Amino acid sequence: MYKLNKLSLGKGELYELLCLMMMGSCLWIAGEQLGIFDHILVLAVDHGLLHILILIACMTLGVYAATIRKSVLLRSTLSALLAAEKAAATAARHDPLTGLPNRRHFLETFERRLNTCGAEEEFAVMMIDLDRFKPVNDVHGHAAGDAVLCVVADRLNHILPPKSSVARLGGDEFVALVPYAGNQDTLVVLAQEIIESFRAPIPWSEGQVEVSATIGIAVVGSEDHDAEAALHAADLAMYEGKREGRGNFRFFQEEMDINLRARLQAEADLRKGIQHGEIAPHFQPIVKLPSEEVVGFEVLARWYHPTKGLILPDNFVPLAEETGMIGDLFYSILDQAAASAANWPPHLQLSVNIAPQQFRDHYLAERILGILTKNGFPPGRLEIEVTESSLITDLEAARSQIASLQSLGIKIALDDFGTGYSSLYHLKELKFDKIKIDKSYLTTLSQDSDEAKFVDAIIKLGSSLSIETTAEGIESSSNLDWLSKQGCTFAQGYLFGRPMTKEAVDDLLEAKQAPAIGEDPAHFGIAA
Repeated sequence: MYKLNKLSLGKGELYELLCLMMMGSCLWIAGEQLGIFDHILVLAVDHGLLHILILIACMTLGVYAATIRKSVLLRSTLSALLAAEKAAATAARHDPLTGLPNRRHFLETFERRLNTCGAEEEFAVMMIDLDRFKPVNDVHGHAAGDAVLCVVADRLNHILPPKSSVARLGGDEFVALVPYAGNQDTLVVLAQEIIESFRAPIPWSEGQVEVSATIGIAVVGSEDHDAEAALHAADLAMYEGKREGRGNFRFFQEEMDINLRARLQAEADLRKGIQHGEIAPHFQPIVKLPSEEVVGFEVLARWYHPTKGLILPDNFVPLAEETGMIGDLFYSILDQAAASAANWPPHLQLSVNIAPQQFRDHYLAERILGILTKNGFPPGRLEIEVTESSLITDLEAARSQIASLQSLGIKIALDDFGTGYSSLYHLKELKFDKIKIDKSYLTTLSQDSDEAKFVDAIIKLGSSLSIETTAEGIESSSNLDWLSKQGCTFAQGYLFGRPMTKEAVDDLLEAKQAPAIGEDPAHFGIAA
């Protein structure tokens, strides 16, 4: 038989057991007082039913015990179900890693406080995003990243003032709701304190991990009832802080929303422009010195926007680099340029600029070769221009990519030489085919100037290393004559022609005219 003393009885079960026992006791007292049991016993003895009566009593006792057992089990199951529901509700409203409220819980708390706050009461929403968090996961592993998030959550709980709410929105993004008494300086001090706290090293394994934070701040009051809108405003301010250098804080301003919408529209337009071929290559002549024979063209991108008209590279190339669309833009321009130049005289080369981010593409050489093969353009007629910023970002990746490109027969030129920090080192480490002297040294060039001495030194350096040199931005015959005498190999600039369309180059080559008759600068803009 089931033993009740093996059950773990709660207050409810004990109360029910006592009630049943009391009911049984009352029935027994009533039976004794009325003599019912004596009559039943006599009848049972006279008719030989005593054993049956005892059996019924025992069965009744078993049913009684079974009822108590079932009640105990039902109550235990109900308690476990309620506990599970409570745990599920807690998990649905809290971050399992840090224990902080999640986005849903934070928004509920925020909206409740907005709806119950007084007419003069205000709050500050602080959007907190970690800087340099991805390298923590990449270098130290996700366990280190989880440890950093837990430490950050603990530091926030200790720094934030009383009556504040903090939550983890996801990833490395946190948000805090802080009481605001109208003094912006208190928010400035708090933001600086949070940033400094996050910069403190976090011990991990046998070393330490370092991160920082960027904070966006938006002030809301009783007239604001949209918690999502407040989060969006703080997020915009945080994004502005990221754009301006990270590790800082910014207060939300109305123009941030306007600027963000304009940027999003510009990104959408650029993506559409690349896909639909609105961005086309223009070609600026490159001549050999001293003969001034045209030996090739530098490929320059021009965007013909359907509503805004001509857009020059300075206004869309940085956006392409920031948004990761620079690779698609480069391949589109190279594809169009190679198709245009495939039937030009075979001695004419194309020179194309490449962005630093593209060296991260492990299949860069293969993609370029695929485009050239598709258009029947020999790799030996292509020159890739790289800037020193490409080399500084990741020298080993640049070295590998340059070697892969040169193995295909593609020439490599170091662009904007003289504007970087370690040009001589790069000339020693990497086998460049050409140096392009930055046009900033040539626009105000005079024979006795420091610029002239510097340009002369570059030309002699290139000659001693058997590296050809190209002078950019040539606009006067006197500069051209001086460069020729110094031994400069190539030149390009408005003196020889402005960037022109493929059709203009075709006409030029067909007529065998000098390229100085390039298109109107007002139409084609200045070379970038």
